[in-house]
Amino acid sequence: MNFDLTEEQRLLQKTARDFAEKEVLPRAHEIDRDHRHPAELVSRMAELGLLGVAVPEEEGGAGMDHVSYILAMEEVSRACASTGVIMSVNNSLVCDPISRFGTEAQKRQFLAPLAAGQKLGCFALSEPGAGSDAAAQTTTATRRGEEWVLSGTKNWITNGPVADVSVLFAMNDRDKGHRGITAFIVPMDTPGVSCSAPDDKLGIRGSKSCQIFLDDVRLGADAVLGEVGGGFKVAMSTLDGGRIGIAAQAVGIARAALEDALHYAAERTTFGKRIAEHQAIQQKLADMATEIDAARLLTLRAAHQKDRGERYGKAAAMAKLYAADVANRAAREGIQIFGGNGYVTEFPAERHFRDAKITEIYEGTSEIQRLVITNHLLAEIA
Repeated sequence: MNFDLTEEQRLLQKTARDFAEKEVLPRAHEIDRDHRHPAELVSRMAELGLLGVAVPEEEGGAGMDHVSYILAMEEVSRACASTGVIMSVNNSLVCDPISRFGTEAQKRQFLAPLAAGQKLGCFALSEPGAGSDAAAQTTTATRRGEEWVLSGTKNWITNGPVADVSVLFAMNDRDKGHRGITAFIVPMDTPGVSCSAPDDKLGIRGSKSCQIFLDDVRLGADAVLGEVGGGFKVAMSTLDGGRIGIAAQAVGIARAALEDALHYAAERTTFGKRIAEHQAIQQKLADMATEIDAARLLTLRAAHQKDRGERYGKAAAMAKLYAADVANRAAREGIQIFGGNGYVTEFPAERHFRDAKITEIYEGTSEIQRLVITNHLLAEIA
């Protein structure tokens, strides 16, 4: 792997960093405090091409690679994890599967406006009783003539309250288990689609999520994404790519925890000297920096493998597992370095702590990542 970024990658990284520092970071505290969807930042991301980074230009996107995408994700997430995950869902969980599995008509109707940021998407797989066990779908898709009729409930759907389009999964044949799941593209204004009040969450409070209710939602045959019965494959391959984006988000959160703690340690004095001069604090900062670099390299490797058309499922799971662990450890140590100031909302350390936790849960828990990794290892020796 070549560790040198291309000129195009460096330019996007700088564009994302400038945007994050000048426009996102000054709003991050207020977005979190008020649980506010940052509509103005989403619009700016659309203008900068950050909502369809790896979508080909002919399909309406920026036409860049996945390394570029995760570089931008890290920068945005370092400033505001809520804004980062809005970006991640639209790129990884909505644009990517439509680009890979969609028909030309679906790409024109849905992918182009999603990649351009004219519309915002969500990914509806989880249900009240189907989180880690994604095959345990109870939402049904019943064929009636030329139509599909969908009924059921989806849970924890990021972007749900503000989305225009959903990539949604339903059971069309229960007897076939996971081979009886089909993916659909569902406009959120379709009759019968409704949302609960937004979830009241521990962290990423500016990222709206909710339950989605489907009450005899009627869709044409052209709403099927991929093949009938092929939805589980669509979901699992999409989550492989999504995990790279969440790994980058975790790296961004960890970096925020380190950078904020480092600046605080350089200013705060105890016992007559800056706390950055105390060995105990230095050890924390050194460990944080080393682990963040390692997490970033794992994430870059996964993105690089995807760009090269290689199998990247194991690398993506490793990146997400480790980066999420690093983010939580860095955020915890960040609070410790801030001391009492780390426990109050006027300083950013507690926000990083709350935001970091979700990276161990969504798009596959850390426990699920370990199963994915082990399954790959066993397959390699079979």
